[in-house]
Amino acid sequence: MKSSPKLAIQVPAFTLIRAILNTPYRMIYPFLSVIAHGVGVDLTAMSLALTARSLVGTVNPIVTSVADRRGRQFGMLSGASLFLIGAALVVLWPTFPALVASMILITLGKYAFDPAMQAYLGDRIPYERRGTILAITEIGWSLAFIAGVPLMGFLIARKGWMAPFPLMVVLGIVIIITVTWMLPKDVRPAHGSPGMGTNFRTVLTFAPALAGLCVGMFTSTANEVVNLLFGVWLEQSFGLKIAALGAASAIIGISELSGEGLVAALVDRLGKPRSVALGLGVNSLAALFLPLLGRTEVGALTGLFLFYISFEFAIVSSIPMMTEVLPSARATVMAFNVAFMALGRAIGAPLGTLLFHFGFPAVTIGAALCNLLAFLALRRMQWGLQSRGSLVTGTMGKQKAAEPPSA
Repeated sequence: MKSSPKLAIQVPAFTLIRAILNTPYRMIYPFLSVIAHGVGVDLTAMSLALTARSLVGTVNPIVTSVADRRGRQFGMLSGASLFLIGAALVVLWPTFPALVASMILITLGKYAFDPAMQAYLGDRIPYERRGTILAITEIGWSLAFIAGVPLMGFLIARKGWMAPFPLMVVLGIVIIITVTWMLPKDVRPAHGSPGMGTNFRTVLTFAPALAGLCVGMFTSTANEVVNLLFGVWLEQSFGLKIAALGAASAIIGISELSGEGLVAALVDRLGKPRSVALGLGVNSLAALFLPLLGRTEVGALTGLFLFYISFEFAIVSSIPMMTEVLPSARATVMAFNVAFMALGRAIGAPLGTLLFHFGFPAVTIGAALCNLLAFLALRRMQWGLQSRGSLVTGTMGKQKAAEPPSA
């Protein structure tokens, strides 16, 4: 049987695939009004569609745990197929209901592909090198914003709101062909191998795994309370909504790419939990200093850069850490990780709105307190794994990562 291409080919390919999968997910925000006009609805209807899309994250484990039961290639192909079907729906039926269904299917596809890919790399890359490799694949997230979204804007400006979708159909077919060729065929699972319910129970009854999932949840909450309201803050502070938000968007894209680059360079040297803790600390300081820096437009944008780069550093550092918390259900853990991050964003939206009634400083204090909860969850995870000699804690000892005690 022909051997599969080496990781030197797979990792860049995964990065480009993730950039493609993330582009339609991220393009909705800048082109929201154009797309709403194209399908004949108002912004309220589009906001409800975005809410429905966000809720997909909470059911993600049901879809993506398939990668633990049927194999990594099957999980990634499932994600690519959902992406393809979602894009094709709009091409065949360019209406608002089809667009909503497309947004949901494309999001499910992204959420199915990512954990399966992360689990695949976790299976093959030693933990001490895994942070760098996974951080490289995370560049696909920022590439979608820096390169993918402008390309979609170019197409929309010339051909209308539907223009990106035929291209996405073609790219979806290319992804399926590439993954099929690039990855080894999945080994047929042994009779009696753990099912979805067993994997769910294994993850949700293992205290260190739950603590690790809470790290992502609280970190995402901290980010969302600021993410939701920084535009309103900039408008109120400077009265330059379009100019300030345009500059802020560029700052966010650059900070995301810079954060992923820093993780690739540092996370394996510093250690994954230590990198997460460092990111949380800097993010908290950046949040607390935002109101002070925000006395000038340059200061505000500098503060936002520090806030987003430290968030990206923390959240990307947490990904390789979570791949080793429970290797026997690696894809299921990563699926729950996505779900808990989505839950964190869902909590952050109303919390940020509530805190903003007391002024923007209350929002930034709330973000810092959420980061504190994330840090406490990180310590709880480390304490829970330390006695088992887990590689995640950075302690020497057994080379086998932590598993829950057998029944």
